[in-house]
Amino acid sequence: MSSTTITIRTARLSDAVAIEEISSRYATQGYMLKRAPENIIENIRNFFVAERNGSVIGSCAISFFTLHLAEIRTLAVVDSFKRQGVGSMLVRKAEEVLYEEGVKTAFVLTLSPDFFNSLGYHQVEKEMFPQKIWRDCTNCPKLMACDEIAMIKELEGRTVGGLQ
Repeated sequence: MSSTTITIRTARLSDAVAIEEISSRYATQGYMLKRAPENIIENIRNFFVAERNGSVIGSCAISFFTLHLAEIRTLAVVDSFKRQGVGSMLVRKAEEVLYEEGVKTAFVLTLSPDFFNSLGYHQVEKEMFPQKIWRDCTNCPKLMACDEIAMIKELEGRTVGGLQ
């Protein structure tokens, strides 16, 4: 493995601390909600990490809502690796797994719509996802003043990360 190789893999329990540290920086800046360490541990198999030289440099997670709808969430990359394709690699890995599971539609709530637009997502109304609102948003401090943008991508019948 060369020093510039970045690998994307399913997270392991031992990655939970690094995931929490990376995502906490984004939460502090208001880009995402803070995830409790126990929540990360409980959902560790739904996380993916980007790793370079044995260090976790980014992460994202998937959250299933129905048999055909899932969210890509908690996307975070350490500052020194931003704008180097790490976030795109993580999203593509999440899409591959969702596709393999038969999920037809991936959605995100984001403050970075240009990034997700570049990956084939398009903006929709948040009200399209009542499952998300009832499960997660009711506990959000931004509930009455949400500034996130909902975006979706249809996965069925598309080439996703090399899959047909």
